[in-house]
Amino acid sequence: MQSLLKLSRGIDAFTRWTGKRLAWLILLAVIISAINAIVRKTFDVSSNSWLELQWVLFSIVFLLCSPWTLLDNEHIRIDIVNNLLPKRVRNVIDVIGHAFFLLPLCVVMIITGGPFFWRSYQINEQSGNAGGLPQWPAKSLIIIAFSFLFVQGISELIKRIAVMRGLISDPHASQVTAIEAEVEHLVEAIEKH
Repeated sequence: MQSLLKLSRGIDAFTRWTGKRLAWLILLAVIISAINAIVRKTFDVSSNSWLELQWVLFSIVFLLCSPWTLLDNEHIRIDIVNNLLPKRVRNVIDVIGHAFFLLPLCVVMIITGGPFFWRSYQINEQSGNAGGLPQWPAKSLIIIAFSFLFVQGISELIKRIAVMRGLISDPHASQVTAIEAEVEHLVEAIEKH
Protein backbone atom coordinates (compact mmCIF):
# COMPACT_ATOMS: atom_id res chain seq x y z
CA MET A 1 0.00 0.00 0.00
CA GLN A 2 2.93 2.34 0.65
CA SER A 3 3.96 2.20 -3.01
CA LEU A 4 0.39 3.07 -4.01
CA LEU A 5 0.41 6.01 -1.61
CA LYS A 6 3.69 7.17 -3.14
CA LEU A 7 2.07 6.95 -6.58
CA SER A 8 -0.91 8.89 -5.22
CA ARG A 9 1.35 11.67 -3.92
CA GLY A 10 2.99 11.92 -7.35
CA ILE A 11 -0.40 12.11 -9.07
CA ASP A 12 -1.56 14.76 -6.59
CA ALA A 13 1.57 16.84 -7.17
CA PHE A 14 1.09 16.68 -10.94
CA THR A 15 -2.61 17.56 -10.64
CA ARG A 16 -1.95 20.54 -8.37
CA TRP A 17 0.93 21.79 -10.54
CA THR A 18 -1.15 21.50 -13.71
CA GLY A 19 -4.27 23.04 -12.19
CA LYS A 20 -2.47 26.05 -10.74
CA ARG A 21 -0.89 26.85 -14.11
CA LEU A 22 -3.94 26.24 -16.28
CA ALA A 23 -6.16 28.34 -14.00
CA TRP A 24 -4.29 31.40 -15.29
CA LEU A 25 -5.95 30.86 -18.66
CA ILE A 26 -9.10 32.38 -17.15
CA LEU A 27 -7.24 35.68 -16.90
CA LEU A 28 -6.17 35.34 -20.53
CA ALA A 29 -9.77 34.59 -21.55
CA VAL A 30 -10.99 37.69 -19.68
CA ILE A 31 -8.33 39.86 -21.33
CA ILE A 32 -9.19 38.52 -24.78
CA SER A 33 -12.88 39.03 -24.06
CA ALA A 34 -12.34 42.61 -22.93
CA ILE A 35 -10.14 43.49 -25.90
CA ASN A 36 -12.57 41.83 -28.28
CA ALA A 37 -15.48 43.81 -26.81
CA ILE A 38 -13.56 47.09 -26.95
CA VAL A 39 -12.51 46.52 -30.56
CA ARG A 40 -16.03 45.50 -31.54
CA LYS A 41 -17.63 48.57 -29.92
CA THR A 42 -14.92 51.04 -30.95
CA PHE A 43 -14.14 49.94 -34.51
CA ASP A 44 -17.24 47.85 -35.31
CA VAL A 45 -14.95 44.91 -36.15
CA SER A 46 -15.35 41.39 -34.83
CA SER A 47 -13.53 38.10 -35.19
CA ASN A 48 -15.08 34.67 -34.74
CA SER A 49 -11.67 33.16 -34.05
CA TRP A 50 -11.14 35.46 -31.05
CA LEU A 51 -14.62 34.64 -29.73
CA GLU A 52 -13.99 30.92 -30.16
CA LEU A 53 -10.58 31.25 -28.51
CA GLN A 54 -12.33 32.52 -25.38
CA TRP A 55 -14.54 29.41 -25.38
CA VAL A 56 -11.58 27.11 -25.89
CA LEU A 57 -9.63 28.76 -23.05
CA PHE A 58 -12.61 28.41 -20.73
CA SER A 59 -13.00 24.77 -21.83
CA ILE A 60 -9.35 24.09 -21.07
CA VAL A 61 -9.72 25.48 -17.56
CA PHE A 62 -13.06 23.78 -16.91
CA LEU A 63 -12.01 20.38 -18.19
CA LEU A 64 -8.33 20.20 -17.28
CA CYS A 65 -8.75 21.73 -13.81
CA SER A 66 -11.51 19.28 -12.83
CA PRO A 67 -8.93 16.82 -11.41
CA TRP A 68 -7.61 19.66 -9.23
CA THR A 69 -11.16 20.28 -8.02
CA LEU A 70 -11.46 16.60 -7.13
CA LEU A 71 -8.07 16.68 -5.37
CA ASP A 72 -9.13 19.63 -3.21
CA ASN A 73 -12.46 17.95 -2.41
CA GLU A 74 -14.40 20.81 -3.98
CA HIS A 75 -16.43 18.66 -6.37
CA ILE A 76 -20.20 18.81 -6.31
CA ARG A 77 -22.04 16.83 -3.70
CA ILE A 78 -24.98 17.47 -1.43
CA ASP A 79 -22.99 18.85 1.50
CA ILE A 80 -25.97 19.22 3.82
CA VAL A 81 -26.75 15.50 3.58
CA ASN A 82 -23.11 14.43 3.35
CA ASN A 83 -22.13 16.29 6.53
CA LEU A 84 -24.91 14.60 8.50
CA LEU A 85 -23.52 11.14 7.74
CA PRO A 86 -20.88 9.45 9.89
CA LYS A 87 -17.34 9.67 8.53
CA ARG A 88 -17.20 5.92 7.88
CA VAL A 89 -20.34 6.12 5.70
CA ARG A 90 -18.93 9.11 3.81
CA ASN A 91 -15.74 7.16 3.14
CA VAL A 92 -17.72 4.18 1.82
CA ILE A 93 -19.79 6.49 -0.39
CA ASP A 94 -16.58 8.04 -1.76
CA VAL A 95 -15.04 4.63 -2.51
CA ILE A 96 -18.21 3.40 -4.23
CA GLY A 97 -18.64 6.68 -6.08
CA HIS A 98 -15.08 6.71 -7.36
CA ALA A 99 -14.86 3.00 -8.19
CA PHE A 100 -18.29 2.48 -9.75
CA PHE A 101 -19.23 5.88 -11.14
CA LEU A 102 -16.30 8.26 -11.67
CA LEU A 103 -13.75 5.81 -13.06
CA PRO A 104 -16.18 4.00 -15.40
CA LEU A 105 -17.49 7.36 -16.67
CA CYS A 106 -13.92 8.43 -17.41
CA VAL A 107 -13.27 5.19 -19.30
CA VAL A 108 -16.44 5.64 -21.37
CA MET A 109 -15.54 9.25 -22.18
CA ILE A 110 -11.98 8.33 -23.18
CA ILE A 111 -13.15 5.44 -25.37
CA THR A 112 -15.93 7.41 -27.07
CA GLY A 113 -13.93 10.63 -27.19
CA GLY A 114 -11.09 8.99 -29.12
CA PRO A 115 -12.98 8.41 -32.39
CA PHE A 116 -14.80 11.74 -31.95
CA PHE A 117 -11.45 13.54 -31.87
CA TRP A 118 -9.78 11.32 -34.49
CA ARG A 119 -12.48 11.91 -37.13
CA SER A 120 -12.26 15.64 -36.53
CA TYR A 121 -8.48 15.57 -36.79
CA GLN A 122 -8.47 13.46 -39.98
CA ILE A 123 -10.72 15.87 -41.85
CA ASN A 124 -9.13 18.92 -40.21
CA GLU A 125 -12.59 19.97 -39.04
CA GLN A 126 -13.04 23.72 -38.99
CA SER A 127 -15.54 25.90 -37.22
CA GLY A 128 -18.93 26.40 -38.81
CA ASN A 129 -18.43 30.14 -38.30
CA ALA A 130 -16.56 32.17 -40.90
CA GLY A 131 -12.99 32.73 -39.76
CA GLY A 132 -13.39 30.36 -36.82
CA LEU A 133 -10.83 28.02 -35.31
CA PRO A 134 -10.14 24.37 -36.10
CA GLN A 135 -12.34 22.10 -33.98
CA TRP A 136 -10.07 19.10 -33.43
CA PRO A 137 -7.82 20.74 -30.79
CA ALA A 138 -10.87 21.51 -28.64
CA LYS A 139 -12.19 17.98 -29.15
CA SER A 140 -8.87 16.55 -27.97
CA LEU A 141 -9.58 18.14 -24.59
CA ILE A 142 -12.19 15.45 -23.90
CA ILE A 143 -9.62 12.66 -24.05
CA ILE A 144 -6.97 14.62 -22.17
CA ALA A 145 -9.31 15.86 -19.44
CA PHE A 146 -10.95 12.52 -18.74
CA SER A 147 -7.55 10.80 -18.73
CA PHE A 148 -6.33 13.28 -16.11
CA LEU A 149 -9.57 12.89 -14.15
CA PHE A 150 -9.27 9.09 -14.30
CA VAL A 151 -5.72 9.22 -12.91
CA GLN A 152 -6.79 11.62 -10.13
CA GLY A 153 -9.76 9.37 -9.39
CA ILE A 154 -7.32 6.48 -8.89
CA SER A 155 -5.33 8.66 -6.49
CA GLU A 156 -8.45 9.59 -4.53
CA LEU A 157 -9.48 5.94 -4.34
CA ILE A 158 -6.04 4.96 -3.02
CA LYS A 159 -6.15 7.69 -0.37
CA ARG A 160 -9.72 6.92 0.70
CA ILE A 161 -8.91 3.21 1.14
CA ALA A 162 -5.75 4.12 3.09
CA VAL A 163 -7.81 6.42 5.34
CA MET A 164 -10.35 3.64 5.96
CA ARG A 165 -7.53 1.23 6.86
CA GLY A 166 -5.99 3.78 9.24
CA LEU A 167 -2.78 4.06 7.23
CA ILE A 168 -3.02 7.83 6.73
CA SER A 169 -5.02 10.62 8.29
CA ASP A 170 -7.88 12.03 6.25
CA PRO A 171 -6.43 14.81 4.06
CA HIS A 172 -9.81 16.59 4.13
CA ALA A 173 -10.63 16.12 7.83
CA SER A 174 -9.87 19.71 8.80
CA GLN A 175 -11.30 21.17 5.60
CA VAL A 176 -13.98 23.79 6.10
CA THR A 177 -16.84 23.72 3.60
CA ALA A 178 -17.72 26.86 1.66
CA ILE A 179 -20.92 27.30 3.67
CA GLU A 180 -19.09 26.94 6.98
CA ALA A 181 -16.47 29.46 5.86
CA GLU A 182 -19.20 31.92 4.85
CA VAL A 183 -20.98 31.49 8.20
CA GLU A 184 -17.69 32.06 10.07
CA HIS A 185 -17.04 35.17 7.98
CA LEU A 186 -20.52 36.56 8.74
CA VAL A 187 -20.18 35.84 12.46
CA GLU A 188 -16.82 37.66 12.54
CA ALA A 189 -18.31 40.63 10.68
CA ILE A 190 -21.27 40.81 13.11
CA GLU A 191 -18.97 40.58 16.14
CA LYS A 192 -16.84 43.46 14.86
CA HIS A 193 -19.87 45.74 14.72
